[in-house]
Amino acid sequence: MGRSILMKNVVFIPNIDLGNGRNKSYEYSIQSWKHFCDKNNCELFLLEDLVTDVKIMPIVWQRYFSIDILDNSDIDYDQVLIADADTIVHPDCPNLFEETSGLYSAVMNDGDYEWVNKSISQYGERFFNKDRFETWRYVNGGLQIFNKSHKDYLTGLLNWYNTNSDELLKVFGEWNSCDQTCINFYRESQDLPMTILPGCYNLQDLARKNLLYFHPQQWWSDELHFLKNGWIYHFNAIPQNPMNRDSNYWIERTYKELYV
Repeated sequence: MGRSILMKNVVFIPNIDLGNGRNKSYEYSIQSWKHFCDKNNCELFLLEDLVTDVKIMPIVWQRYFSIDILDNSDIDYDQVLIADADTIVHPDCPNLFEETSGLYSAVMNDGDYEWVNKSISQYGERFFNKDRFETWRYVNGGLQIFNKSHKDYLTGLLNWYNTNSDELLKVFGEWNSCDQTCINFYRESQDLPMTILPGCYNLQDLARKNLLYFHPQQWWSDELHFLKNGWIYHFNAIPQNPMNRDSNYWIERTYKELYV
């Protein structure tokens, strides 16, 4: 009997409307993940209410209450996949819960290394007394898998946030960053064992990879080329462009291409 049959897995997606239009297309993301859950006998959980005021803790940090929320909701689970709502999962995506080896799992960040290096320097020196991080172990926060054994670890991470929250809230906007670099440094400080998943499970920074068509003078065709390059598409870091094709546009278009 396979591991996925024996285990109860949950996909956890923050989907909170702050009235800024960012979640205009998130229903498409949710529907794609619902298909994944139905296919792989998982449960889909949507975080639709704030745990605390965003002025105290940004939404991206509130997702780390996931295990507590599931426990308080009497939802049984073994593994929890936390996915950003600006992702679309391909209908043929394999069951990545089977590839974790029972460890914390995520995909290496594969985007703007200048931004990553700057963020590592800023957060490392100010909060962790370090100025270097092995970037080949620096993961993207848009898709992470935890399990029951990580309950105390996540409690510790949130305690670290609360201890440093006054200083963190001052620099989030200034440094154009929030949780990602912090969770990487914290994970390494705790020596948390990790499985680095293949990049196909969080194909990120598509604009920088020349996989999005948003300017009439681009030499490649207006097709969804990235469908050939991965299973889960993460529409982050899309710049303003002459065709006004933001993440909402690409999420909706990709969903309709794959599911309609």
